[in-house]
Amino acid sequence: MSKKRILVAVINWGLGHATRSTPVIQALRNEHYEPILASDGAALQLLKKEFPDLIHLELPGYNIRYAKKGWLLNWKIIAQTSHIRKTIAAENEQTRQIIKDCQIEGIISDNRFGVYSDELKTNVFITHQIHVLSGITTLLSTYINRQHLKNFDQIWIPDYASSERNLSGKLSHVKDLPEQCQYIGALSRFEKRALETKYKYLLLLSGPEPQRSLLEEKLLECFSNTNDSILLVRGVISEEKQLSSSNPNLHIRNYLFGRELEDAINSSETIVARSGYTTLMDLAKLEKRAFFIPTPGQEEQEYLAKRLERQGIAPFCTQNQFSLEKLKEVENYTGLSNFGDGRVLRDLFAFFESE
Repeated sequence: MSKKRILVAVINWGLGHATRSTPVIQALRNEHYEPILASDGAALQLLKKEFPDLIHLELPGYNIRYAKKGWLLNWKIIAQTSHIRKTIAAENEQTRQIIKDCQIEGIISDNRFGVYSDELKTNVFITHQIHVLSGITTLLSTYINRQHLKNFDQIWIPDYASSERNLSGKLSHVKDLPEQCQYIGALSRFEKRALETKYKYLLLLSGPEPQRSLLEEKLLECFSNTNDSILLVRGVISEEKQLSSSNPNLHIRNYLFGRELEDAINSSETIVARSGYTTLMDLAKLEKRAFFIPTPGQEEQEYLAKRLERQGIAPFCTQNQFSLEKLKEVENYTGLSNFGDGRVLRDLFAFFESE
């Protein structure tokens, strides 16, 4: 009996969408489906490294680049609206061809609006944003988001249904939740394990350029003379030469995959990172202390960081404000907690068996 082929399409907007899709892909394999993976850029590279034996397809790239000045971010994205609309149309056209060529019987799209089929009726969209924060354009961006969500038969929200114990707050806990939405619990590929502490701080970089590089420069400067053991993971998936530091206490890696990254987080006292949603899910699963530096101008990350600080879970500061002195604040916060297991993915996959 042949395996049902499920197209798993992931947006290339930082690496968080690709990493949070890995437990879904693995669960599909465990339940005897055949995932066909599709993305572009660094996200596609990551999927190829994590699942080298699966079929990988390249989709049109959104190629969204962030502004150097955070306050310009929303305007820069608005300026790229026409390009984004064309990309969505192009990926929808390509999706129709992929379905035909690969005999696809179901779709799981992580934030790729054009990857759906009116003919299949088994279209799943993964998102933690029903309410899309974008400053003065929040109402418009939320409206556009909801119009796109109507093309999908189910929407899986990687968070908990509880109004008290959840990670996304008002991003996905809204009064008028679309009827096809269901909370599935946090998605993380990691497991908490008791390991000997190797690093005082793990500096975990991620996200689009140029802000990834700007934060890297800031952290390298701040930790250049530290006596603490530090690991910097640059979040760069490429064959480019590893950076080196004259400080023997500062260890630098371009990227860590799977178990290596899990071990690095488990063996670190404190994580310094962007407040991206996938990072929050991973650190909650591993119950880590953290200090967050939101991507400048990215309203979602700023909201999540402020919410965690307000709850007494983790401190944050802006990129320009960061200093080693700020890290002392971590001791005054509880750290992230694991809210428990979510829905069993196997049960969610029953959707692909419905007639």
